[in-house]
Amino acid sequence: MTMSRPGGSTATRPLSQGQRAVRLGLTTRLTAGWQGAGQPATLREHLDRYGPPAGHGAGRGLIDAVTRAGLTGRGGAGFPTGIKMRSVAARRGRAVVVANGMESEPASEKDKALLACAPHLVLDGAVAAAEAVGAGAVHVCLPRSREWLISIVGNAAAERRAAGLDLVRIEVHGLPHRYVSSEETAVVQWLNGGEARPAAVPPRPYEKGVGGRPTLLDNVETLAHVALIARFGEAWFRQAGLAGATGTMLTTVSGAVDDPGVYEIEAGTLIGDVLAMSGAREGPGPLLIGGYFGTWHDVRDVAGLPLASGGLREAGASPGAGVLVALPSDACGLIETARVLAWLAGQGAGQCGPCMFGLPAIADDFAQLASGRIQGQLPDRLERRLGMVLGRGACRHPDGAVRLARSALTTFAADAAAHVSRRVCLTSGSGRARQAVLPIPRTAQPEVWR
Repeated sequence: MTMSRPGGSTATRPLSQGQRAVRLGLTTRLTAGWQGAGQPATLREHLDRYGPPAGHGAGRGLIDAVTRAGLTGRGGAGFPTGIKMRSVAARRGRAVVVANGMESEPASEKDKALLACAPHLVLDGAVAAAEAVGAGAVHVCLPRSREWLISIVGNAAAERRAAGLDLVRIEVHGLPHRYVSSEETAVVQWLNGGEARPAAVPPRPYEKGVGGRPTLLDNVETLAHVALIARFGEAWFRQAGLAGATGTMLTTVSGAVDDPGVYEIEAGTLIGDVLAMSGAREGPGPLLIGGYFGTWHDVRDVAGLPLASGGLREAGASPGAGVLVALPSDACGLIETARVLAWLAGQGAGQCGPCMFGLPAIADDFAQLASGRIQGQLPDRLERRLGMVLGRGACRHPDGAVRLARSALTTFAADAAAHVSRRVCLTSGSGRARQAVLPIPRTAQPEVWR
């Protein structure tokens, strides 16, 4: 487990006695050596920890290994990594690999923690993937707002160059840190000299990406798993997790827990066990799964479900980037959702009507609902606006916001009815102002996309 602290430092601390008693599913693969490290692993420390990387020339045999391992993307979409690698390798022309470490999800800290503690593991995976798909360059994309992280990864790349470790070129970039800037077409567009806004598809990056070349774009955690599969094989990888959700994954747990932070767990670990590991300190309550494009649930409905796409589908949920936020019993989920929707409304790329007009209108309606200061026929108006926005955006941003809003209206239906009737919120009791739970980043001013 790693605990990430403001200001860019990453510290670790031992598991509590209670955590040790419920460490079912807790494991150390990506997180090996993090405990008590307090600083990024040097190249020597990295090689001592994991051994030398897979030999050059493994080539497309790695694609077969990744496919058989069942590795899926850890950035949120969960697409099979082997299929993505094979699609890039099958295209004509010299390919490109992009390691996406933008992590624009405010409730997630896993990519930041991984890069801060084990940058060479990510670079190992990116280089191995590059050799497998026939790429001559690796681009590591990080948020410009985290200069300290750019420095860590840049120093790691310099170590590797000095050691003559890699056959491909590694470049580290700092991109504008906005919510939609981590979307794969936005990353490619920026690398091609444009703005970090989502672009229309097709073509998709694997067809025509950076410099018009076939491009493999993967989340940094996904590439770290590729590095381990290249070393230890697909059978080893599948020793953890479930048949339909193999290996391990990083999850960020926060909110009403005693030990918030980043945990490495076996894929498919029960949500209730993950909450117990992190010291959930209250009885059953609301839980946000998947981040700001995710969904709210009563924890009693999902505690027995595995944290995996297949296991959560019946509840209408998805693990996304592995985010769990436990809401304190005295917090109002409508107020929290209204804050997030207002932020999301300001994070759109401004390329379509749903982002420019629909999301601000929905955020305004939700603000009225959260405050109890209702104007007009709000419930009907809000539902109509949600339906008008869904499926009509130029990218997935409007759909993600609608998904969050609708789940809040369902999970907090009783509170919504109380707010509409201008009664005291059933969840937050007296209605006194409480400390916000979900983090809202400061928006760059002026708006920057390049």
